[in-house]
Amino acid sequence: MSLTETPPVPAPEAVAPSTRKRPVRKRLVPYWLLIPGIVWLLVFFALPMVYQASTSVQTGSLENGFQVTWHFQTYWEALREYYPQFVRSLLYAGTATVLCLLLGYPLSYLIAFKAGRWRNLVLILVIAPFFTSFLIRTLAWKTILADGGPVVGALNTLHVLDVTNWLGWTEGSRVLATPMAVVCGLTYNFLPFMILPLYTSLERIDGRLHEAAGDLYATPATTFRKVTFPLSMPGVVSGTLLTFIPAAGDYVNAELLGSTDTKMVGSVIQSQFLRVLDYPTAAALSFILMAVVLILVTVYIRRAGTEDLV
Repeated sequence: MSLTETPPVPAPEAVAPSTRKRPVRKRLVPYWLLIPGIVWLLVFFALPMVYQASTSVQTGSLENGFQVTWHFQTYWEALREYYPQFVRSLLYAGTATVLCLLLGYPLSYLIAFKAGRWRNLVLILVIAPFFTSFLIRTLAWKTILADGGPVVGALNTLHVLDVTNWLGWTEGSRVLATPMAVVCGLTYNFLPFMILPLYTSLERIDGRLHEAAGDLYATPATTFRKVTFPLSMPGVVSGTLLTFIPAAGDYVNAELLGSTDTKMVGSVIQSQFLRVLDYPTAAALSFILMAVVLILVTVYIRRAGTEDLV
């Protein structure tokens, strides 16, 4: 073959089969990587959900055994008997979520825009409570809110307890075993779940947008209202969901910091499962709580105007 001749182009049939199959294999790789996660969800989420759903429509006793009789009346009976605990759980969880947002947003803003070289240290301090047990953190509040302690004394001096007594959240000069103690425990334990999504969302905001707002003679308050807060809405939505959902089903704070008058639905479910041994009622309460929370979350996301969660 001379130098001026072009080399022959191989026919499509001459291409190796392995070369043709390689793109197909590459496209299948993401699906193969999803298999472990799907199996995990099926084994540890879907199957327990199906089992609990069947348990909720059973009748019988632990001694004689439970049988599926499709007794849906258990749902109505559970809701009728324990609706005060449902309302109390949603109220406590909602209050704690609002407090976490009011406390967490300024701190997240300072970490994202003002902390500078101290940012990593402050973030470590935020997640430091996770280094200890949830139970230990909650028990510590029994000492913090003890009768005659400095916290209760300061609240009395500032006449804060006068307001909380009027609202029915405390009793006299006592804070422990009251709704206020439970809400304080919920706020403290779930505050990091609010701060971290907020910080992530705020940290993503381009600083040039703030400069542009200043060039347009916007005041700091206007810049926050028109630029910062709307752009941080994914973090607000994520933080409130990560706080409200576990707080609504929590029972540790109500058990350790509350009393019989502050029982939440999580306490009832735990008692039905482990003490009363009424598994159908416990399962029905669990599904009712899940349905109520799911409805509230769906409405909240739609009203918030964003589904771009952090």
